[in-house]
Formats: sequence, C-alpha cells, structure tokens
Amino acid sequence: MQKRLRQLFTRAKERSSVRYAKAATAAGFCDIDLIIIKATTPDDLPLSEKYVSELLKIFSISPSSFHRFALSFVRRFGNTHCWRVALKCLLLLHRLLHSLPENSPFRTELLWARANRLFSLYPCHFRDESSANPEDYAKFIRSYAKLLNEALDCVSLDSKATCNEEEVPEPEDLHDKRKEVGTLIEVLPQLQSLIDRVMDCRPSGASARNFIVKIAMKHIIRDSFICYTTYRREIVLVLDNLFQMPYRSCILAFGIYKKAAMQANQLCEFYDWCKASGFCGVNEYPFVDRVPQIHIQALETLLNGMWQLTESPSSTSSPSSLLGSPSTLTATLTEEDGDYKQIVKKDIVVISYQWEKFEEAGFGRDLASERALIQFEESENDNSWEDILDASVDLPMPCPSVAQRDATQRKMQLYNPQAVNPFYQPWYTYTHNHPSS
Repeated sequence: MQKRLRQLFTRAKERSSVRYAKAATAAGFCDIDLIIIKATTPDDLPLSEKYVSELLKIFSISPSSFHRFALSFVRRFGNTHCWRVALKCLLLLHRLLHSLPENSPFRTELLWARANRLFSLYPCHFRDESSANPEDYAKFIRSYAKLLNEALDCVSLDSKATCNEEEVPEPEDLHDKRKEVGTLIEVLPQLQSLIDRVMDCRPSGASARNFIVKIAMKHIIRDSFICYTTYRREIVLVLDNLFQMPYRSCILAFGIYKKAAMQANQLCEFYDWCKASGFCGVNEYPFVDRVPQIHIQALETLLNGMWQLTESPSSTSSPSSLLGSPSTLTATLTEEDGDYKQIVKKDIVVISYQWEKFEEAGFGRDLASERALIQFEESENDNSWEDILDASVDLPMPCPSVAQRDATQRKMQLYNPQAVNPFYQPWYTYTHNHPSS
C-alpha cells in the first residue's frame, strides 16, 4: 500500500510540474527551466525535437545560457524519482552533445558542475518510485548515465564520424609518426571503455519492452557504430608502426590489441541480440573483426624476443610480468610535476614516460650536424691511419738524465695541516745538503 502511494505521489508531482510549465509559457514566460520541464514529460512519448531546437537557438543567441542549462539540468535530473523523466533528461543531454561542436562551452559547464559535485552521472544515485519494476528501469538509467559520463571526458563522437570521410595525410617524419601513435595509444583505451559502457546498457526485464527505452537504445547503438569504426581503423595504424615505437609503448599497444580480441567476441554477441530485437537496420551494423588467438600468441612471442634484445638479463622484471591479461595489464596516466608515469599493476613496475622521450629525441637528431668527441687538426697531407701509426713507431722517446732522476727521487710529500682538502697535499722538494769536502 505504501509503495502504491509513493507511485501516485510521484506521478502527480511530475504532472503538476509540467502543467505549471505549460501555463507559464502560455502567459508569455520563456525560460530554460520551463523548456527542460516540458521536454521531460512523464509519459511514453518520445523526446520532441522541437525543444532541442529551442535550446540550440537560445545557446546561439546567449552564450551565458550554457551555465543556466547546467544548473537547470542538475535540478531536474537530481530531484526526480520517475524513470521516464530521468531517461528523457539523459536523452536530451545526449542529443545536445551530438548537436553542439566539441569546443562549445556546453561541455565545459557540465564538467564544471560535475567537478563541483552539483550532480553526478557516475555514480548515479537515481531511485525509481513510479513503476512496478523499479530495479529494471533504475539499472538502465544508471548504465546510460555512466556512458554519458565517460562521453563527457572523451572527444566528440561526431568529430570522429567526419574523420571517417576525410582522408588525413600520414606524417612522413618518423618522430611525428611515433608521436601520433603515442597519442592513439592514449585514445584507444577510451574508445574501448566506451564500447564496454555501450554493452552494459543492455536492458533487461520490463525495461527491454518499453518504447522510450528502445528509442534510447537506438541512439546508443548508433554511437557504438562510430566508436568501433574509428577504433578498428586506428588500431591498424598502431599495429603497422608497432616496431618503430619504444618497447614500453609496444607493451601498451599489445595490451590494447589483446583486449580487442576479447571485446570482439562480446560485441558480436551484443550486436546479434540488437539485430534480433529490431534495433536499427541490419545494414547499419559494422563488420566486427575477430582476432584469432594464434595472432595474439605470435605477437606475444615476438615481444618476448624483443625483451631479450633490449633488456639486460639482470633486470628484475620479466616479459611475462608486462604481457599480462587485460585485467592485470592496466595503464594509468598520473600527472606529477608535468611528467607522466605508466603503471603496470602486475609486478608494480613503474615506467617513466621520460624514457620514451629520450628515445624519441635520438631519432630527431641530425647525425651530420653532430660534433665528434675527438677532432683532429686538418693538415695539407692527407695521410691514412696506417701511415700515422708507422710514423709513431719511429719517434724517439725522451730519456731523462741522471740528475733529473735523482731530483725526482728526492721529492717527498709532506703533510700540511693547513690544506683544505686533506687528500690533496702539495709537493715539496727536500734537498739533502752534503758536507763540503
């Protein structure tokens, strides 16, 4: 009985908020709060594109409205206990992230609100009190919120889609190519994490049959198409330049490739379920490349051979400690005094990123401009090293006289307590006075 009363109270509260927003709009008031409330009605109708267009129009006129939207979104999403309202809030946020450019202040304001703990997409503390199956809907809302939380930290998905159509020229310089591959090694784990979050959004129970949930799943799955297509193209570039990178970068690239082999099987299973459920068209799904296990074993054997060539036998770590499973091989980047460290959590091996910079610096030098450590004076006679060696054999060796040898033998080192360095004592000459005959 108490659960039923909470459901009725939640529905009445949300409906009264929508009636108030519509009445205020009819009276001539227009505010971002009212637009968000009207866009997130507690019904089974899809999100109206009219409200998305109104918000984009306000953003183009007033740049200060980004901050107001962030605060209004925080209030609407944080105070509701209706899964329909919460899901439409996330759909509205998802649509705006797609529609606005990457350098827009919209993303900055949302990150500011999250940094100041005004709202939290992960962990999401949403609790549903408006349906008979609250756990099914709450689980989907939390998974969707976690996906958008990671999407805020990554680059725009639309920018990746435009990169698929435009051909970017490859750098010709080896140093620039290694720098680009190093950037990809940092970006590819983020794309892998986004694909994992997409698969976590798989609805279950009563939520899998709801119309609004199916619409949200279509947006999520189409984003996964862009993520996987970009990921598949960039991982090929990393593998093509694998042996031109430092050994530590090879280890990280191998960890990404090894996780891709496991993730491909899971993604195939997820896409098969999506096709059976009728999400998106069958021709929209990209082809998932499955990595054979023999490729992983061959690459691991090859990297073990590189370890024997690049590392000394007295090293404390082994290649098996670095070539671990994806669960044990986790690369985290921590910023300390402007330097980056990559931490491998298997044998607590800390690898400084400065090693890679040192190795990269060696490839960028011009060997012709390097100054030799030993320089010979130029002479008119261009003698070879054999002639110089033969001439050095015939040089007369100086022979000291008997008087000089006797004077040297009479020298002795006397202790001087006034000296600053006790290990350095000046040489004094002691001369013995012979009695005159």
